[in-house]
Amino acid sequence: MEITKHLFSNLSILIILLLFCLIWLDRSRKFNLSKTTIIIFFILLLWICIQFSYNPVVFARYDLRIIPIVIGGLYLGIGLILVVAMLIIRSFYGIDMGLAGTAVLYIPLAIAYFRLSPWFWKQSSDRRITIAICLGIILGILTLAGMEGILHTSSNWFDAGFAYLVIPPLGIGLIAYSIEYIKKSVEIKHQLIKVEKLKAVEQMGAAISHEIRNPLTAASGFVQLLNDDYLPRHKRREYLSIVKEELNSAERVIQDYLTFAKPALVSIEELNVKNELRQIINILTPMANQNSVEIITDFSVIGFIRGDRQRFRQCFINILKNAVEAMPNGGQLYLETHFSKDYITICVRDTGVGMTPEQLERLGEPYYSTKGKNGTGLGMMVVYSIVRAMNGFIRVESVIGSGTTFRIKFPTITSFKKHES
Repeated sequence: MEITKHLFSNLSILIILLLFCLIWLDRSRKFNLSKTTIIIFFILLLWICIQFSYNPVVFARYDLRIIPIVIGGLYLGIGLILVVAMLIIRSFYGIDMGLAGTAVLYIPLAIAYFRLSPWFWKQSSDRRITIAICLGIILGILTLAGMEGILHTSSNWFDAGFAYLVIPPLGIGLIAYSIEYIKKSVEIKHQLIKVEKLKAVEQMGAAISHEIRNPLTAASGFVQLLNDDYLPRHKRREYLSIVKEELNSAERVIQDYLTFAKPALVSIEELNVKNELRQIINILTPMANQNSVEIITDFSVIGFIRGDRQRFRQCFINILKNAVEAMPNGGQLYLETHFSKDYITICVRDTGVGMTPEQLERLGEPYYSTKGKNGTGLGMMVVYSIVRAMNGFIRVESVIGSGTTFRIKFPTITSFKKHES
């Protein structure tokens, strides 16, 4: 059973090569290879099959060339190219009766591939695997018949028969099943991505519609009241003020959505983190005092980053505002910065109600807010979008009843320049 042992060893080599190829494709996240790359890879497989063939006599070579010929011809439509390449490679090992027998067997197959490959792809997945295995068996039988009729190698007919009727169909079946499995996995992945995108769009549309409808409905109602010719002047001014405020509220929702959808940094400049955070604290101090929240700061002496000043302030106003609102009965809001060679870390910690692990998992999702009906989730989406646009990272920790901690890391100016280069 020398032929069987040898072909089993060769099949192991082919399977290992294909496994490494799949691992590389998975690591590179790139399952779409160019046709030239695929052709070169299959020609390499053909050369390996012929080079490591079992040849008890000079003109007879027992190998697994059937596997790349069948897989490449059916699944990739490169059967003619592979047959020509195989004849060229085989000629390097001698122009003899073995080469003639190979030409007689495979040249008609190469011509048949022009009609066989398009028809093959119209079949179901299971039928494609069955067709590939059957073609492998047919080629194995014809190869054995050619060896018996032309090369007269009948002394090893049982060994050769078992080897060609079992090993190539087995290899073809394993590879065909792997291809179909990967194909289905990629299709399912693309469908899931599409579904998630549609779901995000639907949720975003619902959020925008919900938030804009409320102020517009209120504004519309007061506009109708303004149509009253006998309305007192002070009431008219009051209603106009309310209409203006409601329209401003709708505009803020739209602006938040645009920031999330397109978080482009308008102007990149050098920012002193300490000074920027102090300006933000000044803006939010009245709100903090109103909620009995004490703001405690601990800033590092140095800390400069590059980013958009307006977006940076918008980001941390949202975070600090949420932190204050998370302490309805008062508490402490800690704001700290830590400087290192590569990053500046900004910590925002409150002593509020905290969040559950499920709430943390969904933080930043479209139309998800821990405030229930009082929030849309747009604020946190804006935060995540701005931080990503400034090459930063967010980590959030929270314990129910103890509070929440945001850690936002931005690259220092030196690291930012390295990232740009």
